Amino acid sequence: MNDHHDDGARTFAALPPAHGRGFAHTWWGQAWLKALEDTALDARQLKAGRRLARTGAVGAMSVRPGRVTAVVRGRDGTAHRADVLLEELNGEQWDRFLGMAVERAGHVAALLDRVMPPHLVEDAATAGVDLLPGLGDLEPECDCGAWDHCAHTAALCYQLARLLDQDPFVLLLMRGRGEQALLEGLQSREAPVAGPEGVDAAEAYTAVDLLPPLPALADLPAEPGLPPSLDTEAPPAPGVDPGAVRYLAARTAVEAHRLLAEALSPEPVDSEAELTMAQDAVRLAMGMPEQQVMDRLAAGSGRDRAGLAHATRAWGLGGAAALAVLEEEWAVTGETLARARAALESAWGEGEQPSLRASGNRWTVLGSPVQLRLGRDGQWWPYRKERGRWAPAGGPSPDPATALASVESAPEDDTA
Repeated sequence: MNDHHDDGARTFAALPPAHGRGFAHTWWGQAWLKALEDTALDARQLKAGRRLARTGAVGAMSVRPGRVTAVVRGRDGTAHRADVLLEELNGEQWDRFLGMAVERAGHVAALLDRVMPPHLVEDAATAGVDLLPGLGDLEPECDCGAWDHCAHTAALCYQLARLLDQDPFVLLLMRGRGEQALLEGLQSREAPVAGPEGVDAAEAYTAVDLLPPLPALADLPAEPGLPPSLDTEAPPAPGVDPGAVRYLAARTAVEAHRLLAEALSPEPVDSEAELTMAQDAVRLAMGMPEQQVMDRLAAGSGRDRAGLAHATRAWGLGGAAALAVLEEEWAVTGETLARARAALESAWGEGEQPSLRASGNRWTVLGSPVQLRLGRDGQWWPYRKERGRWAPAGGPSPDPATALASVESAPEDDTA
């Protein structure tokens, strides 16, 4: 069989600081660290590397066959590219390993559960294949100029041990094969199962009632998942804003979680109307992205910063309906006007009703920076003037007096 390597790389987001905990809890993670600590000649560099790893100085880690790479910041904040090399298995070694593994299904099942059983490593060693690194196997490379393990490569090794705890396939990828390539190699060695290629169509149709029920739906995750890290060494393509891509990926995960919650809900959920581009920009801005992304959302929706801030406040109070109340002024006529006047007249006792000036669906309290707006659904929305602009001041109410009372007292705005 030809030598085959999984040329793909896996990039892992920077791990959080490891205050108050060890770097490896599994036996194979500890074996990785033993190979580092037995190899390094300067214990001071190992100590400095542990300190850097604990403070979160190691950036995103890129793992590929034969190498793991990350940017590590020293104590002075200087960024260094650190690499740790591990020799890949050759084609003959992979053949021996796969031949051994296919005969021991328990080894593969354990790996799929993200566990590396000791017997797998022992059986591989018996077949002449060393999976775990030993003395001198972890070769450091760092642009700081050190010829041995420096604090930067040591910090990278300590953080990688935490990844190995979670997924031993990371080690196998460094040895030359990723998870998919490994499983494909095992599958190609499995003996074919003899049997008919199919059954009669009528027989298959009548057997439908004998089939077991489908498995129960999985539980809804407690929170949206995290998108993959984009913190790589490759520069972005022209016109690509990494900050915007990261933000859109995160918001997509949130929206996917919401849609899944609706799909799993036992109660029917009314589907939302398709949003316009301007409405969707406001929805995206609700996540409070970094300022550069916020500026792009404002420009793309035809608003300035203050306008987008008021729009997101309205969206938070009532979604697209509240945004429409903020931005649309419409003429109240006929039966709708009659109902609005009746609501205003009955909302206050005799002599208590404030003086209101009407303009379309907006009633402004004379002498005060306060306003009521009528939504097309008959709800009343309180507004207050802030820096010369009318801004949402609370949620809707079917009673205009209740909506007006929810507005906090504010000094009169001379621009009103």
